[in-house]
Amino acid sequence: MKRVHRMPFGAEPRPGGTAFRLWAPGAARVGLCVDDAAPRPMQARDDGWHEAFVAGVGAGARYAYLLPDGLRVPDPASRANPDGVHAASRVVDPLAYAWRDGAWRGRPWHEAVTCEIHVGTFTPEGTFAAAADRLAGLASLGITAVELMPVAAFPGRRNWGYDGVLPFAPAACYGTPDDLRRFVDAAHAAGLMVLLDVVYNHFGPEGNYLHAYAPAFFSARHATPWGAGINFDGDGCAVVRAFFVHNALYWLEEFHFDGLRIDAVHAIADDSPATIAEEIARTVRERFGAAREVHVVLENDRNQASLLRRDAAGRPLVATAQWNDDFHHALHVLATGETDGYYADYAARPLHAFGRALAEGFVYQDDVSAFRGGARRGERCAHLPPDAFVPFAQNHDQVGNRALGERLASIADPGLHRALVACMLLAPSPPLLFMGDEHGATTPFLFFCDFGPELADAVSRGRREEFARFARFFDPQARLAIPDPNDEATFLRSKLDWRQAERTEGRAWLAFHRRLLDHRRRIVVPLAARMRCGGTFRVDDGVLSVTWTTVDGAALHLVANLSPRAREGVALPPGASFVAHGDVAAAGGEATLAPCTVVAIAGAPAAPAATLPAPPTAHAAP
Repeated sequence: MKRVHRMPFGAEPRPGGTAFRLWAPGAARVGLCVDDAAPRPMQARDDGWHEAFVAGVGAGARYAYLLPDGLRVPDPASRANPDGVHAASRVVDPLAYAWRDGAWRGRPWHEAVTCEIHVGTFTPEGTFAAAADRLAGLASLGITAVELMPVAAFPGRRNWGYDGVLPFAPAACYGTPDDLRRFVDAAHAAGLMVLLDVVYNHFGPEGNYLHAYAPAFFSARHATPWGAGINFDGDGCAVVRAFFVHNALYWLEEFHFDGLRIDAVHAIADDSPATIAEEIARTVRERFGAAREVHVVLENDRNQASLLRRDAAGRPLVATAQWNDDFHHALHVLATGETDGYYADYAARPLHAFGRALAEGFVYQDDVSAFRGGARRGERCAHLPPDAFVPFAQNHDQVGNRALGERLASIADPGLHRALVACMLLAPSPPLLFMGDEHGATTPFLFFCDFGPELADAVSRGRREEFARFARFFDPQARLAIPDPNDEATFLRSKLDWRQAERTEGRAWLAFHRRLLDHRRRIVVPLAARMRCGGTFRVDDGVLSVTWTTVDGAALHLVANLSPRAREGVALPPGASFVAHGDVAAAGGEATLAPCTVVAIAGAPAAPAATLPAPPTAHAAP
């Protein structure tokens, strides 16, 4: 089985040589430098294209483009840059790899239990090959998908991945393109989907040479928090849009990924009738159709339910799902009591917010956000199925954007932490774990990078000043305790300590996840497949009750005592129940639930509940 994605740019091995194509509308002429040969002129075509065919050149050759001012730049569509983003690119023949997963067609989204992985810190070695060796263990636990944080080439030897500048080239510090192919092959052999986090809202601040020869790649009207906006809606945008559409298809076809998570869609400045995120999602659906299960997941602070809409059969029309930050924020306030920053919007009624996130998806559905200065946020979403939302207790952002990178296992009440995770794993929405969650990791995940000296100093100062508004770091001396992102020690501290999984607490967390994920596979997933809309919930004296129904009249109920004391006389809906976590004493249709106890019940729909709390209108009290 061979796979290749044909593109209108980049280096393409052909019989007898290699064709090179670069879009450089800002350069009158471009030279092509191949290995140690003298530069040769490329032929200038219409609309800024430059082309050359070099006989006798094949896979492995190094090449760069020479601009009129003498600057040598890598190929922006490079498939490999072995010596870093400032050096020459390498010609790659994707047809040289023999895939072993010819029968793989993916998995339906409602089966997803995803583990998010940063390749560089997931293992001591920090490589695709070492990560592949850990896949069987995740699969045996009940994980059904892994999601890689961005792997596109970035400056330096370490980075979260969101500073990528060569979107088609896997970062050389993780391995070769074929190492990544072998990782995906191994995951599919273990029954795991593989999703990739991609960044289409900006380029990193170092190593992006597009400004030098293709200024039309960037917008004069739009800016992002990280610099110039990308030109998705101005003159010349057709080539720019094609660059990113092809990038999405490239990962899905040439590397056989099962889906993409598009980073920070809310930060993509695009006034087109159909935004680039919508174009990518629709192109992906048209390209793969029913032949493969391919999923597009969004990160979108705007809570745009319209991007998650379904057809009459429940199939996504645009995106498959969205990461549900609202779920995390409500859970975090419950687990830690923290109310700084955006957590303030969930502080007054966190259990109500958590129940709404479980039942309906978003907490903010065209509701006023005090944190955002009274602006309204989100769209109504209770009509969407649970699998349109990805809940998580932790992810790279929510851990790594803390000053000291602490995980919940280090800062949350242990019993409440487990109970909240149990709610997440036994609800129908497809959950996401952050690497190490499964064994209760306490290793921090810090913000780290490896920029050149001038930029490194600015990033280090900016990182510390970012936390000056938090009471804990008002004092400049206190801010000195925030790790320097450019110090290699910060990166090394963020590596998982796999010995924790072998200790008593780690084994207990693994057993906890294995038991709940087995319940999920047997009981929750079959019901989730038949759900077309959100559920209902109520909160009564610290007890949260949620019900979701299927199109054929079955139901899934979740009853959780998330208070610090036992609750007596709790009504349990009829059905086949099991205790997910904690202790319950049942008599007839009532039960006494110990603190931090979660009960899941599969059965017929319950009788109509009492009137639910009104949807929030001002989120000082969600």
